[in-house]
Amino acid sequence: MNARSLLLFAFVAALIVGEGLTASWNTALGIVNMGLISAILALGVNMQWGYAGLFNVGVVGFVALGGLAPVLIATPPVTEVWTANGAFRIIFALLVGAGVIALAIAANKRLAGTVRILALLATCIGGFFLFRALFDPAVDVVEAFTPATYSNIGGLGMPVLLAWPVGALLAAGAAWAVGKTALGLRSDYLAIATLGIGEIIIAVMKNEDWLARGVKNVIGIPRPVPYEVDLQTSPGFVEWAAGFGSDPVTASTIVVKLLYAGLFATILLALIWASEKALNSPWGRMMRAIRDNETAAEAMGKDVTRRHLQIFILGSAVCGLAGAMIVTLDSQLTPGTYNPLRFTFLIWVMVIVGGSGNNWGAVLGGFLIWFLWIKVEPWGNALMAFITAGMADGTLKTHLQDSAAHMRLLTMGIVLLLVLRFSPRGLIPER
Repeated sequence: MNARSLLLFAFVAALIVGEGLTASWNTALGIVNMGLISAILALGVNMQWGYAGLFNVGVVGFVALGGLAPVLIATPPVTEVWTANGAFRIIFALLVGAGVIALAIAANKRLAGTVRILALLATCIGGFFLFRALFDPAVDVVEAFTPATYSNIGGLGMPVLLAWPVGALLAAGAAWAVGKTALGLRSDYLAIATLGIGEIIIAVMKNEDWLARGVKNVIGIPRPVPYEVDLQTSPGFVEWAAGFGSDPVTASTIVVKLLYAGLFATILLALIWASEKALNSPWGRMMRAIRDNETAAEAMGKDVTRRHLQIFILGSAVCGLAGAMIVTLDSQLTPGTYNPLRFTFLIWVMVIVGGSGNNWGAVLGGFLIWFLWIKVEPWGNALMAFITAGMADGTLKTHLQDSAAHMRLLTMGIVLLLVLRFSPRGLIPER
């Protein structure tokens, strides 16, 4: 990194340290933790756009799939629905559905003409009714079991850290399915396709209660670090905190956040190291050549579609990994919070502001934009309170105070416009 890059990172670090000194170290460390995860998300999108020019507008779907992994891996199984054969019947129905799809694909490849059309109709229509006849009764069994607390199949009860690579695999599998069908499309059609797929994934997670309780949410997901309450009741920790002149409650929250920060920073550094190695290798130069001129790359014998699929899967896997980390940090899965504004638009702003095609730029953008996303809201409330301090109570004053909630979006737009105007290639441009 050059001097400019170091100064930019020092500026962001100073903002976070200033937050800790002037407000709360708990808030500052919370920004650090989500900044680390945001940097990982930005790295994933940067792989797709900065390396290969793939416009993925369905980032939220891959993040949500990654977030599903801690539920399926770390939560304990709901033994009652397994002993009642509800879960087994769901799995059997899903296997039948997969078999129907495979049969339709085989018929489409091996048959021709009218016979193929009739076979596809019979397979798809008959398979749909067969699948629903098996699937719906099994779902009713699972979702009827204590819907206030469970109503899902649960997980495997394994260590939550194992869910992180599983989240990456889930997102990678979905990216493979999407890429096999959509990467042959033009860039604008690819954007529409990924947008639709992302919304489909979110809709499934919200409505299929048997999987992860839908909008009823899953809480109490195991954590890889101690609980604050356990630390506060530990005599050794209480004595240790007293040695620093801190109360056990504050010390426990700070220690837990620091432990999370250590885990997240380790993952981020490993990804940056691998990304830099890949970007500066012959493979990375080939990907940039494909991005800059697909026709010339194809003329040189490069399989453009295959390379696009490769980088699309890799970038989506990184997003899925970050999605699993978010759910682990929150200890809960809330499908209703997955919206494109937060998990697609904001990530794209991070990549563009930081500098697409530059891994360190994506990291910088992740930290900077997340800091602004968190702090602009209280800043906006304070600004509107100052502006309206001398105004009489009425409709105009109420309207101005209510509009403070929109300061986040206004600020993101202003930052994006300023960067595009004065540094079109981002704060840390690609070399």
